[in-house]
Amino acid sequence: MLLRFEVSNYRSILDPVELSMIAVDKDRAAAREFELLAERVLSIAGIYGPNASGKSNLVEAIAWLSRAVGRSLRAWDEFIPREPFKFGQGPKTPSTYEVEMVIEGVRYAYRVDVDDSAVLFEGLYSYPERRRRVLFEREDLEIRFRRGLGTLAGTRELLTPTTLALSAAMRFNEPEVQPFGHALAGIQVLGVRRRTQWPRGLMPGGPGISRTERLFDERGPSMQSSLFDDPDSALSNPRESALALLRFADLGIDDVQIVQDEADEAYTSTLPPRGPQRHLRLMHRVAGQDVDMPFDLDEESAGTRTWFQLIGPTLSALRSGRILLIDEIDASLHPRLSARLLELFQDLETNPFGAQLIFTTHDTSLLNYLNRDEVWLTEKGESGATTLSALAEFGGDKVRRSLNLEKAYLQGRFGAVPELDQFILRQALGLVSSDA
Repeated sequence: MLLRFEVSNYRSILDPVELSMIAVDKDRAAAREFELLAERVLSIAGIYGPNASGKSNLVEAIAWLSRAVGRSLRAWDEFIPREPFKFGQGPKTPSTYEVEMVIEGVRYAYRVDVDDSAVLFEGLYSYPERRRRVLFEREDLEIRFRRGLGTLAGTRELLTPTTLALSAAMRFNEPEVQPFGHALAGIQVLGVRRRTQWPRGLMPGGPGISRTERLFDERGPSMQSSLFDDPDSALSNPRESALALLRFADLGIDDVQIVQDEADEAYTSTLPPRGPQRHLRLMHRVAGQDVDMPFDLDEESAGTRTWFQLIGPTLSALRSGRILLIDEIDASLHPRLSARLLELFQDLETNPFGAQLIFTTHDTSLLNYLNRDEVWLTEKGESGATTLSALAEFGGDKVRRSLNLEKAYLQGRFGAVPELDQFILRQALGLVSSDA
């Protein structure tokens, strides 16, 4: 589970900002407890703020680090695809990423400093007995490992100025390093915009629909519809779990099928015949009829398509205890569906392995489903730089647990809401004269 993430000099983020998943209100079932950790850990973080205040950039920064760890060894060559703050000294200043996580009961800390052409510093630390243990530290191309990690000696041969040592170390089966690397690289991302600096097919984010389609592609016996059993159990049935969630969004959906069309021998006059194509069909049961009515996914509503896209990554995260990042969770979704998604991660029964959901949104109704320590606020200052504040400690005073968060937010008591000057707007639209 993620404990904290800190980033500086990434897009609109100049000075360091920190997102913490440590619970303020510890006496709640949703706050997870670990044997070697004094704090309790949250499974939800919602990020609010005006448009262009940096909400998405915070989520994208986490996604950037995750993909960098998983892919720098094979994707980075001549330069590092970072995006520094564009003003002042931003382009000439290194970007820094720090993350702390609990993996298999052990706390890890990782830091990396990069500029456009090289990894300047990188360090990985663990706390197996609450004392810091240096697993490796690297400055430029010089790297040293903790004594006893001889299996990682081959990492030196894979290092280049633009390769993360953690990426290279994951090639070797070292139990003190590999679980953390896989957990960080395995963060799932939805809604994050693609960046041209990443080679094609290696950019942060990626399509989520195919992940859901795979759940319906291999039909097994429908033994039960629970998604909460041990993922290694023979009774676990991801297909039925996905279908149950899909029916929750649209009660008219009865089944999902993958159908294969015949080969198209007259594809074009210049291209060879196209082979059989596979299509996903959503079967609707119509009242008073004994047959299912098939719909292609593109015939469904935008809300149903969005929910369908979320199902695969959500089930994957819940069943493996992964982190799921969603930018604009409320896009095309009914608030009831967004709230249900939050509840799946907050409930210990539906989230037994400690999966976490970090999302951005403008949907203030979701504040009714969030505790005060699960809410974060972004704002952009006059310099154009993003600041991040924890609602639980807003203004230096604790926000009361009984406070109606949605009402207080809309009243502007926490900031992080757009300031709308109606006179300027009316003037721009020509509804009032410039001399008024």
